[in-house]
Amino acid sequence: MKQIFTQILICLSLFAFGQNNDLPVGFAKGEKEKMPSYLEGTEISGITTPPPSIPRTPAEWEEMEAVVIAWKTYPAVLAEIVRYAREECRVIIICSDVTTVKNYLTGANVDFSSNVEFVVGSVNSVWMRDYGANPVYLKGVDDLALVDWIYNRPRPLDDKVPDLVGTYMNLPVYSTTAAPYDLVHTGGNFMSDGMGTGFSSKLVFDENGPNNTYGFSNQSEEDIDSIMYKFMGINKYIKMNNLPYDGIHHIDMHMKLLDEQTLIVGEYPTGTADGPQIEANLQYVLNNYTTKQGTPFRVVRVGMPADKSGKYPNQGGDYRTYANALIINKTVLVPTYEMKFDTTALKIWQQAMPGYKIRNINCDGMISASGAIHCITKEVGVKAPLLIQHFALSDVEGSYPAGYPVNAHIEHKSGIEKATIYYRLKGAVEWFTTPLNLNDFTLTEFSGFIPEQPNGSVVEYYIEGNSNSGKIQTKPITAPDGFYSFKVTNTTSTTNLNEQFIISDVFPNPTNGITCIPIYISKIQQISVSIEDVFGRTIQTIFNGTKAVGEQKFFLNASQLIPGTYFINVSDQQNKQVKMVVVK
Repeated sequence: MKQIFTQILICLSLFAFGQNNDLPVGFAKGEKEKMPSYLEGTEISGITTPPPSIPRTPAEWEEMEAVVIAWKTYPAVLAEIVRYAREECRVIIICSDVTTVKNYLTGANVDFSSNVEFVVGSVNSVWMRDYGANPVYLKGVDDLALVDWIYNRPRPLDDKVPDLVGTYMNLPVYSTTAAPYDLVHTGGNFMSDGMGTGFSSKLVFDENGPNNTYGFSNQSEEDIDSIMYKFMGINKYIKMNNLPYDGIHHIDMHMKLLDEQTLIVGEYPTGTADGPQIEANLQYVLNNYTTKQGTPFRVVRVGMPADKSGKYPNQGGDYRTYANALIINKTVLVPTYEMKFDTTALKIWQQAMPGYKIRNINCDGMISASGAIHCITKEVGVKAPLLIQHFALSDVEGSYPAGYPVNAHIEHKSGIEKATIYYRLKGAVEWFTTPLNLNDFTLTEFSGFIPEQPNGSVVEYYIEGNSNSGKIQTKPITAPDGFYSFKVTNTTSTTNLNEQFIISDVFPNPTNGITCIPIYISKIQQISVSIEDVFGRTIQTIFNGTKAVGEQKFFLNASQLIPGTYFINVSDQQNKQVKMVVVK
């Protein structure tokens, strides 16, 4: 009865707030005072014990099955999200009146004939990121489930959405609503690298720790970390100081992970608004934490512009941000405001996310409520992802006779049939291939080598994985349009991937037995491989025919040759040679 009375009281207060007013991301007038009674009457729902095994929280750049939105306010922005998101995945719209939403989408010329689904339900607010459930995998890349935290706003209709989505998508919902696992949290204040590292502001501690804001719980920081580990698999939880001017203390308003090693971080003019604290937080992360590979995080900066009046948040201006974006498979939705600022920001995003479609949506009409695209969306992963995790190669210096090492974690519920590296020099069209081999004693760790390249080369590459069930995935997900690249300096290699074929050094050399002749072929072609003496006379034809693209190995028995100097001659429409010395 107490719980019912509390929820009635809150609903009445929300009604009193005004049917025509929009609830902000932060507290509406009178809401903060109602939080203690709201939390005391929190409805216990879902599975309130941790999953049977430590789960994995996916990263936003992984494969996504659906994006969930609530049709409440800012319909123009929501319609544009539907327009672009449906090209990449299912769009699930929570709404109380399906006909009204369909009519709006029709008027906006947004196609909803496929990949758009309507689920009847009521919400208090549009801020799906904060109250929507978080996807997790209970077995690495299998057994998709949802995790529902206690919402940090007194909005009971919003609070029911995780169960609604779980029922609709037939997914179990684990809930941190019952002691000792009770945890108040909000989606805009969390991001994951997909490998056990999580980021938040210290808001999560302020709302749960000793002497917390609401007097609801009394979790130590160790307790909070333990709950996040048991329910979401977060084993390294990075918490940064709150920003003084953002009001809601959600990190998605100024920073975002783009991949396993890259952060995009908002940047104010020196000394302006939250600029000093953002810089301090960034240095705290860079000085105390590394990626899962143990390397420093890479950082991309994007401006935080003033509002139309030229004011920043410390002057009462809107909290304009380009970091509050959404990654959906091969598309990134970026909030925009004014062309004089947007052009540079969009170029930064495109350079940071090669191969992705960068779609901009004007959010100037909603940013005064302290939220943009990321704040009103929530993603749900695919049920059987082919996961590829990889740390891109940095520029290399010096000689690498064995090649440049490439490592990747590749996993699918059916197992991995094969994995391949595709590589080329910048400016080339066709790709070479070389295998990624499964490491001993593992089923998910692969390694291989890109052959050494000449000084000054820029090498482009991507990874492809094939599962035993026939599924194919690339890393980055946008390949071959998107790829990684690195520059080679101070090497002695003279090979060149832009050529039709490449003759690597024969080995062993000098030789007196079985000798290997490695040749990289850039396209299917007729090719002849022969041995010539110092006078240019053909001594032996090793091969004459058609070979496929990629690394080919030819062999000869040098013990049958008289000791001396020879040349391996390779020809198609041109001739190339490499010297070989035969000894006794």
